[in-house]
Amino acid sequence: MAEEKSILVVGGGISGITTAVEAAEVGYKVILLEKSPYLGGRVAKMNKYFPKLCPPSCGLEINFKRIKQNNNIKILTQAEIENISGQAGDYDVTVKLSPRLVNEKCTSCNKCVDVCPVERSNEFNYGMDKTRAIYLPHEMAFPLRYVIDSDVCEGAECGKCVEVCDYKAIDLDMKPETRNIKAGSIVYATGWKPFDAASIENFEYDKQPNVITNVMMERLAASNGPTKGKIVRPSDGKEIESIAFVQCAGSRDENYLPYCSTVCCLASLKQAIYVREQYPDSKVYIFYIDLRALGKYETFYQQVQKDENIIFHKGKIAKIAEYEPTDDLIVEGEDTISGNKIKEKVNMVVLATGMAPSIADSKIPSDITYDEFGFVFNDLQKAGIYAAGVAKKPVNVASSIQDATGMALKAIQCVRR
Repeated sequence: MAEEKSILVVGGGISGITTAVEAAEVGYKVILLEKSPYLGGRVAKMNKYFPKLCPPSCGLEINFKRIKQNNNIKILTQAEIENISGQAGDYDVTVKLSPRLVNEKCTSCNKCVDVCPVERSNEFNYGMDKTRAIYLPHEMAFPLRYVIDSDVCEGAECGKCVEVCDYKAIDLDMKPETRNIKAGSIVYATGWKPFDAASIENFEYDKQPNVITNVMMERLAASNGPTKGKIVRPSDGKEIESIAFVQCAGSRDENYLPYCSTVCCLASLKQAIYVREQYPDSKVYIFYIDLRALGKYETFYQQVQKDENIIFHKGKIAKIAEYEPTDDLIVEGEDTISGNKIKEKVNMVVLATGMAPSIADSKIPSDITYDEFGFVFNDLQKAGIYAAGVAKKPVNVASSIQDATGMALKAIQCVRR
């Protein structure tokens, strides 16, 4: 096979990893860019998949092994595209690499963390705990290498991490780099971000510590999360006696996200099981507009319905208020089936916020069309640059993988022309 230009994949979540691996394993050179210090994206932060309730770690580890064994894949973390020029089959891409301040000699021995005096909010756990300024993103991080948060690190004025590193892996003088990449085709797999729950005024998300989002709940339930898998309310660490899940928190609302994100109902059903498994006497309330569990997921929904301690209320929540004698919360709304007012006192509230496109805040520097919500419109008749997974529309993990495989094929077709 004649040598071809690389396929450039932007985004190292499950869609980007899948695109890269599928193209590389049939012989094409792939460069995989990720703006964070590790691969895995949102999937790496999940506790379990629905409906089987199995952890994502095994699937990620298999993919990481495939990457390690394939010399056709080159990974650049902390990388962001600054410019794209050229045309299909012949793109010139300018990439900016932020300094990790830790080189390939790192053995993840943790001595640097032990002496670091500075803390930072832990993005991996959505700010629910802290790490030191030098940190390992998580224990299964790929690459398995520490990184320094330059926004909080005191640099050479401190230098304690440099002093204790036996392998000379810490380089506080690292500078940003700019690299130029030749690519035959480009696949954007930039994924999604949680909708900003603080913008929903009547839900008190930014005022009440016991009002959290569905992604935060996923980390609370995870064994490598901020509470080592123990689901407790954030304000005081109290065990859960009652909890409310509020569906469509900002979704299907013309004031916020007008569309359905397809996964929130199933995610809340899954998280209700988390609570019931840990607390057999607990009460779970799920407030919904419509519960959507299409196709094979209907059986999963029916299984959850059989639990008498999981109570479903069809109706939209109007208000979440503090119950003054305690840190409990009052959830108020209307049951649209009975017409009665709903008022439940619970320990904690989980907002099922939707999926917003990550690319919306920083548009792709090229000739790309977006839909009205900020997702990439994939014009397959226009060769060269494609989008995969949630960069195109809200979908679950399985659908993201299927779509990414298809986009790997489109990218290959482009470089073959």
